[in-house]
Formats: sequence, C-alpha cells, structure tokens
Amino acid sequence: MQKSRSARAALFAALAATSIFVPAAFVVARAQDGGAPLIPRSEIFGNPDKTNPQISPDGKWIAYLAPKDGVLNVWVAPAGDIAAAKPVTNAAERPIRQYFWAANSAVILYLNDKGGDENFLLYSVDPATAENKLLTDFPNTRVVPFGGSESRPDEMVIGLNNRDPQWFDPYLLNTRTGTIAKIADNTDAYDAYIVDDALNLRFASKTNSDGSTDVVKLDDKLAATPYTTIPFEDSQTTAPAGMSTDGKTLYFIESRNRDTIALTATDLETGETKVVAENPKADVQAAISDPVSGRPLAFSTHYLKTEWTAIDPSVQADIDFLNANLPGQWTLNSQSRDDTVWIVSNDPVTASVNFQLYDRTAKTLTKLFDVRPDLAGDTLAPMFGVEIKARDGLTLPSFLTLPAGADTNGDGKPESPVPMVLNVHGGPWAQDTYGYDGEAQWLANRGYAVLQVNYRGSTGYGKNFINAADGEWGGKMHDDLLDAVQWAIDQGVTTPEKVAIYGGSYGGYATMVGMTFTPTTFACGVDIVGVTNLNTFMNTIPPYWESARPMLYRRIGDPTTEEGRAFLASRSPVTHIGDIQRPLLVAQGANDPRVNKDEADQIVNAMKERGLPVTYVLYPDEGHGFAKPANRTSFYAVSESFLSQCLGGRYQPVGEDFNGASLQVLEGAEHVPGLKEALDAMPKP
Repeated sequence: MQKSRSARAALFAALAATSIFVPAAFVVARAQDGGAPLIPRSEIFGNPDKTNPQISPDGKWIAYLAPKDGVLNVWVAPAGDIAAAKPVTNAAERPIRQYFWAANSAVILYLNDKGGDENFLLYSVDPATAENKLLTDFPNTRVVPFGGSESRPDEMVIGLNNRDPQWFDPYLLNTRTGTIAKIADNTDAYDAYIVDDALNLRFASKTNSDGSTDVVKLDDKLAATPYTTIPFEDSQTTAPAGMSTDGKTLYFIESRNRDTIALTATDLETGETKVVAENPKADVQAAISDPVSGRPLAFSTHYLKTEWTAIDPSVQADIDFLNANLPGQWTLNSQSRDDTVWIVSNDPVTASVNFQLYDRTAKTLTKLFDVRPDLAGDTLAPMFGVEIKARDGLTLPSFLTLPAGADTNGDGKPESPVPMVLNVHGGPWAQDTYGYDGEAQWLANRGYAVLQVNYRGSTGYGKNFINAADGEWGGKMHDDLLDAVQWAIDQGVTTPEKVAIYGGSYGGYATMVGMTFTPTTFACGVDIVGVTNLNTFMNTIPPYWESARPMLYRRIGDPTTEEGRAFLASRSPVTHIGDIQRPLLVAQGANDPRVNKDEADQIVNAMKERGLPVTYVLYPDEGHGFAKPANRTSFYAVSESFLSQCLGGRYQPVGEDFNGASLQVLEGAEHVPGLKEALDAMPKP
C-alpha cells in the first residue's frame, strides 16, 4: 500500500466550558480534596502548542499545526531547525486540522470547512512564498481523496460532489498549478475508486441494496459479475486498501472467512491472495509501508494497548528500538520518501504526547516538541485496560482512569469508592483506546473515576463484535453499558447513586437512552450532539452518506416501513422522555450535518412541555463537535459545574473561559448554579 495514499485517506476521512463563580478560598479548599492541584481547562482543551508534524517527502522540511493569532494554522521549518518555523497559512476563523505534503514536496494541501458544515474545501500553499490557493471553489461541495502517485508527484485524483451531492466524481488535480479536470461522471453510484500509480481508475466499490458491496474492475467494466463481492456481515471490516506502486498487487483489509481484520495482498496476474498481517484477537489497524513501492513493512493492532509487529525483517530493529526508548506507546506519523527518517508520536499516557524525529540509519531520536507543554508538572492519572463481561458472555475491552490519590498502590482499584463518569464514545463504529485522553484526565482531576467501554458495535475487535450490535441501538448496546456500570460497582470503583453518563454523537444517544430507558441508573447525563429520534435522524443524514444508507437501515432500523418506523420509535429517547427523572445537560452545534440541531430541539422541547428541568447549550458556529478552543473550554466549564452539583466533584471558576466563545444557553441556565452569573459577566460583542 502506498503510504501517501493511506495517510491522505485518513486525513480526509471525516472526521466542548462554565463553572460557577464561587469564592476563591472555597475553590482552594475543594482542590485539596483530590490530592492534586486543579489542572486548568485551558491546558487540556485549549489550543495545543504544536501538533501533527509532517516531514516533506524529500526530507528537507517539517510542517506542523500551531496557533497563529489564536487559530491553528500550518507552520513550516527546515528539518534540522524546528525553531525557525514560520506560519504559511492564514486561517482566521476555523482552525486547520487536516493537511499533508504533496508528493512533490513543493506544495502543502489542507482542508477546511465553514462553521462545522463538513463541506471540506481543498486549499494549497507554497511553503516558500506562503501563497495560498483555494483549489475546489464550489458551493456546498465536499472533497475526498482517491489516490496519489510516486511517478507523477505533481498530480493526484480527488473526488468532488459538486455535480450530485450524493456521489463523488473523480478529478485529476495538479497540485503545483492548482488546475483540476474531471475524469468521469460517477453515474454508477460508486462509493470510492482505487487508482494506480499512473492515476488510472482501476477499481471501484458500490454498495448494493442489501448492504453488500461489489468491487468492480474498471478495465473490464462490461464483465457480467463484479471482481469480488463483500457480504453485508463483512461490509465494515473488508474493503480495498490500495495498490502497489507497480500496479501488480491489490491490498485488502479483509474479514471474509475470518473474524478479525487481516491485511491481504492479491497478485492481479495470478489471482493468488496471501495474508500479510493478522492477529486473532484484534484487527489490523495501521501499517507502515515502503513509501515508494507501497509494500507493507509492519502493522499495528490494539486490544488493551497498541502493539507493532514487523512484516519485513528490516524494520524489526526499528520497532525494538522505539519500544525500548519511548515510554508508553508510539505510532508512525510521517516518513521521508527514502524511508530513512520517521516522525513518530510518543504517548506516555501520564504526560503530554510528544513527537520525535527518528533517524533509522543512526538509530537516534530527536525530540521535536510536546503537544501540551503546560501539562508538565501536572499530576496526570494512569489508565488501566480492563476486560468486562457482558451478561451474554461477550468480553468488552474497556479503560478505567482513577483520580489522583484514590489508588495508592497502583493496582487499578480505588481504596474506597469514588464518583464515576461513564464516558461513552461516539460512532458507534469507533473505539476507545489506551493512551492520553483529555476528557479522562480532566474528569479524573476533578475527582471522578472515568470508565470508557468498548460496547458491542465498537471497531477493532473483529466483525462479530460489530455485527453483535445489529438492531441493538438502545438494546444490547445499552445493556453492555449497564453491565459495565455494575462491574464498577462490584469492583468497589463507585457506588450506585454516584454514576453519571456522558458522551457525544452515539455517546449522546447512549446518554439519552440511559436517562430515559433506565431513569434511575444515572445521577445525571451530558448529551453532546446526540441522536434523540431515530426516525428523524435516519431521514436527515447528509447526502454524501447515501452509499451508507443500506448499512444504516440494516444495522439501526428501516424508516421506510411501518414496522421499521415503529421499531425506531421504540428505541428513540424522545419517545420515553416522560420517564426522565434526573438532571440533563444538552450541547449542540447549530450547523451539525450529521446530527441535526432538531435532534436536540426535540428532546429539549419535549422536556419543557412536561415541566422537566433541562439545560441547553448551543454553539451557532459549530457542527458535529466543537472545534474552536474558546467554544471547547466554555463547554467544559459548563459541564464541570453541572457534574459538580450532580456528583460532588471539584470545579474551576470560569475565569476567562467564556471569552471569545459563541456560547448560547437557550434553556435552563438556572439549573446550573452560577451559570447565569457567568453569562452576565461575558464580554459583550
């Protein structure tokens, strides 16, 4: 697999505060209760100092993201002098979060949207002149990658949905000149294309009405049968992963005839397929490939920690060296074209993530920077990987973080129970992993145990684990969370009356299910951009999700049939809103294209009609989550005060956390002590 292609795909694939005003003396007294000083929210949720360094393919330059006038922009420095970096982009509103070097090392490409609408446009910048160009100047258009090239370093193939918002047409982009030319109209409803190094369209994938996927060989388009068909049960765990540079090998991530995802290689001349990488316990998640040939060299898996395994013996010494010299865990972030220099991220878990320049020839590491150097000296909590048994016997890989001073012997169990926040990840087709986690550190610092559960449907643990969640939104997926809470109670981590539920996206849905389906289980809930009505959610998915519609109908429910609509209603929190008994905080971005603002409005309006207390926080310049630092810190401040009154944990005064935020409290400011006073003190526009 060509490293450049996989990196770009990852970049394109897309893709939180207020506390009560209280006397300072009281805050200091509360702070002593946890055994560690309060970590300011800005250190955790504000802008990073620097992040995501990428070495140019020729190895001469390093780019990274860092604030310029408070907004994340791209900076560039000579590879041997990171201190000489200069900003080369000028984003003034929306932070840049996705960028990469073109294969020619002469251009940096980056993406940005407007107000969180996820219509990502593609820009270029010449790092020598800092000249910025908008390359995809089309309204309401989103860009995706289809492939890059080693032999044609000035060009790549991208997809644009400017003709039809549901489907992406392939275009040839010249990164040096900025010109684009359409290759074809995607009238066959292909989900994605695979291109070879000559930038020819070689394969395409297409989702069928039953949720299966056909992979079509485009140089034999009139063939009566597809090149291969991926059954529905493998649809989220099997897909083409790219081609070798010589065009002779097609790589797949593969779960057919197995459970966990393997990496396979098919010889396109003989048809022979070989397993390149596999782990029976966890999915292959990332690969290190030769930048020129595309040949896989190593792969990683994650069960309770990330582990790297060599495919080619030539990288075994590198893996051994990095394992021995970097605390915690590491992953490859970038590599030069000659593969002599790697940039690796190092995650010590209890310290800021840092980035290191690794010279493979000399076997030396040079630290580039800490992402959040202000965390130095702060007491960060360790994370423990645990296995929790669901009631039907399914093992749920999970992670527990405990507040400082609660676990004096370091065995992962507190000496006495503490309040706990069940932090439910989004997706649901995503994964909580071991490592530094800003929310976990924030909550632990405030005095809470934090439990993060990979419930059925989570990725990383094979197709059977995903498929076990089909039709189980609000069903067995919620049972998994309840079983995890009971585990924590049985282990002495917490007590039944001191558990809150918290999450975003699917985690927000899970929060609302917890508050309505099991109204006495949780002391309170925080719903961030969560689904509340499965029927309206399914009818308002973004147009560019059209290819995923059959999968969503089979995994969640079918809103096109009376039976399906009834089922979706039964699994919708808004249907059961009359059962809610505990405090609720709802947070939403007004421009969210995935979970429309109407999902939050429905639950808030239903609660108001029934006289139930609810606090509703809206950000008019955000989408599915909160990208702007001021918005994040303002949200976490509100959440912190809310959780403190619910669970009794510590909190930090608002201070300047509302400054620059677009925060609007549409309902229930009076239900969060001190919130009205904090809003009154906000600087007026």
